[in-house]
Amino acid sequence: MDSIREAIRLFQQGGLVMYPLLLCSIYVVAIVLERWRYYRRSNRQSPGFFQHMQEKISNADWAGASKICEQSPGVVARVLAAGLRYRGDIAGMKEAFENVTAWESAQLRKQLGQLDTVVTLAPLLGLLGTVAGMIGSFSVFNVNNSNPAAITGGVGEALVATATGLSVAVLALVSHSYFCHRLDALITEIEKSCAFIIENVKGEQV
Repeated sequence: MDSIREAIRLFQQGGLVMYPLLLCSIYVVAIVLERWRYYRRSNRQSPGFFQHMQEKISNADWAGASKICEQSPGVVARVLAAGLRYRGDIAGMKEAFENVTAWESAQLRKQLGQLDTVVTLAPLLGLLGTVAGMIGSFSVFNVNNSNPAAITGGVGEALVATATGLSVAVLALVSHSYFCHRLDALITEIEKSCAFIIENVKGEQV
């Protein structure tokens, strides 16, 4: 209870800017939870998916490879399944790979731009709250310059907004970096798998 009361006291000391910062923090948490669930579903593959698919393709069992991709969840399987429908047409296969990869990448990038915005916005809101608090502190100085404790206390309270803004920005930055890393890893897997399939198709047509 004491910690809750202390948190409420600090929130009130931060001034009105603490309310938009609170909204930013809730928004970041909501995005993180939604993206985490989406990336978890997108990265889910059937056990031994890549090994089984490569074995089928190496043995020229294209129907078996297509079946494995269609039955497996995850973004990589969806991209490969779309391209394997055009096995007799390399140009069509490449176009299908590119189109589906672009669409899946757009879905994976959703909300990441908002996290990037919060990274910039939260410290600015915190700074705005601190400046407003500093102005109030110097107003106290003009009224009663014989009480320096009132001035320094006001400055300390004003810094609460900056600390909160930086904390929200750090949370958003770490989350943004994490999901960007997951995105890059998925795109790399897609590109490697697509290149493997295209090379095997070319080998058959030589």
